[in-house]
Amino acid sequence: MSNARYCGDRIFVHGLTTECVIGFIDWERRVRQKVVIDLELAADARRAALTDEVQDTLDYRKVVKRVLAFVEASECHLIETLAERVVRLLLEEFALEWVRISLSKPGAFSHSRDVGIALERWRSELSAETSPTPARS
Repeated sequence: MSNARYCGDRIFVHGLTTECVIGFIDWERRVRQKVVIDLELAADARRAALTDEVQDTLDYRKVVKRVLAFVEASECHLIETLAERVVRLLLEEFALEWVRISLSKPGAFSHSRDVGIALERWRSELSAETSPTPARS
């Protein structure tokens, strides 16, 4: 579903968990590590609320499946890179106007629960600089 203008409604997915190769230390390049993703996605829910039809809203089941497949295939050095690529993928493939992501690596440091990044991007900020393809080393 494409939104001509963003009205402020948001669909969210919290605690999406998967594994990928993430990190720049040698041992991190040889193992898959757990990452946790929280998403907020711009979605005008007014029509769907009236019709009760999935085609009138953002199909977040498709979003989740796509994000999981993308992250699991990724091999980034930095969580910043992975988060940016997921955001770009969502803005481009689902024609969203706005996306917020929090991406974290649980247990990255012995004295913290996790380390992560939060990004917020608008479709109007997209440029041709990078493509949302999984990073490989």
